[in-house]
Amino acid sequence: MDAFDLSRRVAAEALGTGILVATVVGSGIMAETLTKDVALALLCNTLPTGAILVVLITVLGPISGAHFNPAVTLVFTGKRELPANEAALYVIAQIAGGIAGTIAAHLMFGLPLLDLSTKVRTGGPQWFAEAVAAFGLVATILAGIRFQRTAVPWLVGLYITAAYWFTASTSFANPAVAIARSLTNTFSGIRPADLPGFILAELCGAFAGMLLMNWLLGRSHASVSVAITERPR
Repeated sequence: MDAFDLSRRVAAEALGTGILVATVVGSGIMAETLTKDVALALLCNTLPTGAILVVLITVLGPISGAHFNPAVTLVFTGKRELPANEAALYVIAQIAGGIAGTIAAHLMFGLPLLDLSTKVRTGGPQWFAEAVAAFGLVATILAGIRFQRTAVPWLVGLYITAAYWFTASTSFANPAVAIARSLTNTFSGIRPADLPGFILAELCGAFAGMLLMNWLLGRSHASVSVAITERPR
């Protein structure tokens, strides 16, 4: 990331989030067009999303870190790996890119540029599901970076593919994507009135994931002492 200036990193975040949302919304529209089977439509929505995450993180990760998600950006700010002023620009770019992604998907399918969703997604189980989804995403990213950095694109893509199915909310796990999805009255939409609950749950889950992984991945004083005393002389 140090090789790229801030303007390029911010642009990469906007581009990546935009393509991600275009994939989520566009594949949802395509699925609705091709089948009335909700389970099959969800599968058709899931596979492109997981696949595009692998691509986007692989090609844009070296530029910006490939957050594409305000919750992830705030985690790295909390870990003091991204300054707050840069994080703010990342978040703005992610939200703007996500909205552009919704517009792009609508243009491809001949729909109004923006169309507020009427799909209800609210209540305790949905909020808890979003917290779990964001928790797992952050845990996957942080552990992946620690142990297998080159596998992170696949780890994230596979995690989201699974989380689409094991969470009641279908795993938005991303405030910028949630905002963008509130602007499409299609398969992947969410009613704007339901955004606050989703976003708060996502941020809480991400923060909890950061706290746990900071402890879990941290080396204890005892293990450090052992490593020092056992170092070959």
